[in-house]
Amino acid sequence: MLEAYGLSDLGCVRKNNEDYCLLAPELGLYIVADGMGGARAGEHASQLAAETVANYIWNSGQRDADVLVKAFEEANQAVKSAAAADAGMEGMGTTLVAVLETPGDTLIASVGDSRAYIFEDSHLMLITEDQTWVNEVGRRLGIDEETLKTHQLRHVLTMAIGVSSPLRIHSYALHPAPNACLLLSSDGLHGVLSMEFMESVLKSDRSFEAKCHALVDAARAAGGPDNITVVLLRAKQEE
Repeated sequence: MLEAYGLSDLGCVRKNNEDYCLLAPELGLYIVADGMGGARAGEHASQLAAETVANYIWNSGQRDADVLVKAFEEANQAVKSAAAADAGMEGMGTTLVAVLETPGDTLIASVGDSRAYIFEDSHLMLITEDQTWVNEVGRRLGIDEETLKTHQLRHVLTMAIGVSSPLRIHSYALHPAPNACLLLSSDGLHGVLSMEFMESVLKSDRSFEAKCHALVDAARAAGGPDNITVVLLRAKQEE
């Protein structure tokens, strides 16, 4: 069993929320997606991708790494097909990061720049790797971090659900320590808050709900330039 709480907020600038979070404890599945596209296409893409992953895992009756990857591939096709069928949805896509609890491992898969972190032994550590121009091109070119923060290509993704085939999916298997927490976020959160600040919130004795609200409030106070989504989850110790 997992203790979990999720929160998604419009932010201070956007007119609609293209983020989507899905908590399906009956599947051991937790998802954050950050959509993109004209009009309301981004929010359609993020919800469609997340629900496609959940439906695929539900219908498969299995929980393992292969099923999670196949669910991401199914989501990719679903978003591509929906965009092809409706001119108003053309060009839509979404990031996708998911946690799947299995009998042996805690599995994580990601596409794009929505992230998963682990908070263990009072320290926050990034698990996923951003599929962005900054991370995959800029840093490898040796461009310094201060320049990358304002680079004109800093928001460009190198991979997204609904945009490419074949899909590059990053996969991870974890064995969290007792009471360790996982944090999923869209870049509206981790793009404006420091690791140190997020870690300080997670160290507090507040409830998961209060921690999520504290993180979202801080992102809004920092300008809230994008939609903000956070999911916190923790394995409950067996009695």
